[in-house]
Amino acid sequence: MIQLKTIGELRLMKESARLVSRTLGMLAKEIKPGITTLYLDKLAHDFIKDHGAEPAFLGYGGFPNSLCISPNEQVVHGFPNKDEIKEGDILSVDCGAILNGYVGDHAYTFEIGEVNPTTKKLLKVAKESLYKGIEQCIRGKRIGDISHAIQSHCEKEGYGVVKELVGHGLGKKMHEDPQVPNYGKQGSGKVIKDGLAIAIEPMINLGTEKVKFHNDGWTVTTLDNQPSAHFEHDVCVINGKPVLLSTFDYVYEALGIVSDEEKPFQLDF
Repeated sequence: MIQLKTIGELRLMKESARLVSRTLGMLAKEIKPGITTLYLDKLAHDFIKDHGAEPAFLGYGGFPNSLCISPNEQVVHGFPNKDEIKEGDILSVDCGAILNGYVGDHAYTFEIGEVNPTTKKLLKVAKESLYKGIEQCIRGKRIGDISHAIQSHCEKEGYGVVKELVGHGLGKKMHEDPQVPNYGKQGSGKVIKDGLAIAIEPMINLGTEKVKFHNDGWTVTTLDNQPSAHFEHDVCVINGKPVLLSTFDYVYEALGIVSDEEKPFQLDF
């Protein structure tokens, strides 16, 4: 059952989401060739704790770390480890925090140094599809409208849209109803209402849509070992329109990126 949130609850959720956003921005300053993903995990863990919150991923279903870090062909749920990041890699960093009893859950795929143009375009289109989905998060529309917008934008470029993994509702729990697939039919699924809070997270592959689930119970990779991109925002509906709870502004500030992509979805409340 979908648990619609009050404005007061959404304010608390925004605080949680923005802490995750600030964590990703802090990490953006540290991500470079030669560092390990385990080092990034420690930085994130300490940053979240220092801000009075708890890492949402740590211990969730037995997950042993505070970040899911998934390089290159890893789609999601990668374990931080002692391997060094290399020039030309891409790195999906998925972070969660629990603050004031509510979960923030937010992800960005980083370019490590000079990334080849084919992979760079994948990241561009995948992030564009996230905002295409957010545009459809309007009162009276349906979850399938979000899904269809993401799928159509990516498939027209020839990319594989992962179907085994989906976005989700968000609140006091990290995974609530409804599921938010990155594929689907317009006009299908649950009706979108004011107070809806969801994590929209396209997972888009350069090649095949098919993925492999590894024996560790977490790691997911593309079946053809080509790169995968993952971007995620926490979004709610206020006065019939989509409003971002999370932001990439801290990442962009760290990386020197100028963007107005979030402007249509910003609201002070």
